[in-house]
Amino acid sequence: MTYVFHPAAEAEYLESIGYFESKQAGLGASFFYAFESKMQMICSNPRLYQIEFTPDIRRSQMNRFPYTIIYRFKKNEIQVLAVAHHRRRPSYWIGRL
Repeated sequence: MTYVFHPAAEAEYLESIGYFESKQAGLGASFFYAFESKMQMICSNPRLYQIEFTPDIRRSQMNRFPYTIIYRFKKNEIQVLAVAHHRRRPSYWIGRL
C-alpha cells in the first residue's frame, strides 16, 4: 500500500524537516527517516492503530520526535491528514476531511 499527503499535511511535514535541519545538521534527515519508517509500518498494517475519529481516522505517534501522524484509508492508499506536533492544539486538522 502507498500513501499520499493532504496538501496541508505535506506542508507541515516539509516545514518540520526544515526546522529540525536548521537546529542541527542531519536532524532533518533523521526526522525524514523516522517518518518514513513509521509510514512503512502503517502501510504494511493500516489497521494496527485504533480508530480515533469516524470515519476511520487513525493516529500513530512517531518514536523519536514529538509528532503524531494522523491518517485514513482512501481508495487503496493511506491519506496523511496531518503531521501534528504534540503541543499544537488538538483536532486543528478536522477541516481537512
